[in-house]
Amino acid sequence: MAKLYFYYSSMNAGKSTTLLQADFNYRERGQATMVWTAELDTRSAGLVKSRIGLEADAHLYTPETDLKAEILKSHSDRALDCVLVDEAQFLTPHQVWELAHLSDEHGIPVLCYGLRTDFQGALFPGSGALLGIADALVELKAVCWCGRKASMNLRVDGSGRPVSEGEQTEIGGNDRYVALCRRHFSAALRGEPGALG
Repeated sequence: MAKLYFYYSSMNAGKSTTLLQADFNYRERGQATMVWTAELDTRSAGLVKSRIGLEADAHLYTPETDLKAEILKSHSDRALDCVLVDEAQFLTPHQVWELAHLSDEHGIPVLCYGLRTDFQGALFPGSGALLGIADALVELKAVCWCGRKASMNLRVDGSGRPVSEGEQTEIGGNDRYVALCRRHFSAALRGEPGALG
């Protein structure tokens, strides 16, 4: 029975690497996959790219993309064995339901990978929908500098100072975000010395 999966974590936990490994595993067995990523993330347009150097071509989605129609069109040409979605936090709730219907009605497993929360600790809309309806929730672990599980994404400015206000989405990597445990995330926002390690 096909399922909708949500693999979530803070930044730097290996979400894209895990997606690429799953895609490789399917393809190595001669199975067909379809990989998607958010057009919003312009750092490597048209690719899912991991920090350790792995990458794969990907279809791009926007909030307006009819994922169900696009995936079923490809599925009619060659039956898909799996759909993999990177940057799933940027999905709309409607798109999450479309992916659930693909799994439920068409028997296509859908594996989504994304952040759970933003730099203020608030759920992204896509992540909230996935947490609500996914068949399987898998937390990938990142590590704070102190050794605890990093569950928060601290946004920093160009000088490395914590940022507590702004738009929910600002694309960036290690130059803009630091994965921290909740304790050090809160301490950093309070301006406590040593909170960033």
